[in-house]
Amino acid sequence: MSSYQQLATSLAAFVPSTSDSVVAVAGTVSRSEFASWSVRPLQLDGSAHLAALVGMVALVLLGGLLVARDRYSEQAALATDPEADREEFLTDQERVRRLLQENGGRMKQSTIVDSVDWSKAKVSRLLADLEEDGQITKLRLGRENLVCLPGHEPTASKSSERLPDDYSSH
Repeated sequence: MSSYQQLATSLAAFVPSTSDSVVAVAGTVSRSEFASWSVRPLQLDGSAHLAALVGMVALVLLGGLLVARDRYSEQAALATDPEADREEFLTDQERVRRLLQENGGRMKQSTIVDSVDWSKAKVSRLLADLEEDGQITKLRLGRENLVCLPGHEPTASKSSERLPDDYSSH
């Protein structure tokens, strides 16, 4: 028996044909018949097709659920947070003024830097522009600046603006 026939015999014992009969030994079947049989895919009663179909349906359902969840969460986020939309359209100067208003009209410059996501240099330039325009006042407190909206300066800082007449001659 040739090695080709031994291979065909061992395959015939493990692989059933589609007609539920065992594949004939290669020596008794012509080469063209054996070749045409060997190209056919194995099918086990259609269970592979059924499993693939169930898998595809599961993927479609999962995809649909994910799309629905994303759309719902986007709509809920838009409906519940209108303040965030307004804050996106504020200029940097308006944002600093609003921050000062929310904190009683005055804050330390370092606290402003911590409250916004900007560098110290940007906050310093922005505050200098606001002070130049008269929208804020900056008071030096030791090594820090106190930033105030007009009318919210500490009372001690106002006393140096206008001295009584008997102190002006000294």
